[in-house]
Amino acid sequence: MENQKFMQPMEHLHMLLDTEVPSMRWDGVTPIADWQKCAREKLAALVGLDEIEPYRTDARLEIEFDRICEEEGFREIRFRFYSEENVSVPCHLVQPLGAEKPLPVVICLQGHSKGMHISLGRPIYPGDEETCHGGDRDFCVRAVKEGVCAIAMEQRCFGESGGTEKGPDCRQAAMRAILLGRTLIGERVWDIMRLIDVIEQNFTEICDKDKIMCLGNSGGGTATVYASALETRIRFAVPSCAVCRFADSIGAMMHCECNFVPGIAKVFDMGELCGLIAPRKLVVVSGHNDPIFPLDGAKACVAEAKRIYTALGAPDNIAHVVGDGAHRFYAGDAWPVIHAMAD
Repeated sequence: MENQKFMQPMEHLHMLLDTEVPSMRWDGVTPIADWQKCAREKLAALVGLDEIEPYRTDARLEIEFDRICEEEGFREIRFRFYSEENVSVPCHLVQPLGAEKPLPVVICLQGHSKGMHISLGRPIYPGDEETCHGGDRDFCVRAVKEGVCAIAMEQRCFGESGGTEKGPDCRQAAMRAILLGRTLIGERVWDIMRLIDVIEQNFTEICDKDKIMCLGNSGGGTATVYASALETRIRFAVPSCAVCRFADSIGAMMHCECNFVPGIAKVFDMGELCGLIAPRKLVVVSGHNDPIFPLDGAKACVAEAKRIYTALGAPDNIAHVVGDGAHRFYAGDAWPVIHAMAD
């Protein structure tokens, strides 16, 4: 025992995480459709989707329109819908004017910030101006400029849905969700799924329901990955600064509690989650110098996902865009690739 090296608990846990081989990693033999079906069922259970009840028992969601206005070049619809009892989700749909047919629509998911007004490019609090424009985080503004519709959705514990002037307030909500067999990321995915129901039920004259994209940075990128893995109506996923091995990112340093799903590393890593998006379009965006979602961990996940895309005969449906910077979105690098891959 004298020469035995002992680890501190944190070091020991990181070693276990770094060497864990996810049980649901595709074995290269099982038909991918069968693997994806089983994996989605397991992932839905892990994030607690089975514990969430819809607000209404019929198929139609309740929606309230707050206001409709037109500005130079675009039309904006402010609305909210009820995703479960006592939970309403505020959104803004922004539509380029002059379109003669329904356009593709981008669900825009802000990262850890003060709210969806960042996606809309509308500073409210001190520091918002730099957050909006310094890292291309005004997703809705850019999407409309690219000729598509955009929806800013307020994620739970951000902005109007439980955030504060200082930023998101995830910790206690995430812990309470775990006590109930739910997760905060699962609740956000649920809201995205219900938003797609709203699009199909209310906005098909504006939005092409067969061309729904989900795009987000950081925490919004994480929600993009989980939602796109579970919801096949999302035809194009653009997660930014979120795809990375757990051992290199959320398991290696301090991250918000909303990133964590109990037991997930035993079953999946991010590469497997990205593989669940195949063969639908996927553009992973990374920062070359991102300190909290390091590039090497991102590359490993993209390589694992590409193995599945290639097996499905769709290797060109996945791309990895690397921006020359740190933890932010890279609109100038990502949008040309998105257009090149679009149907």
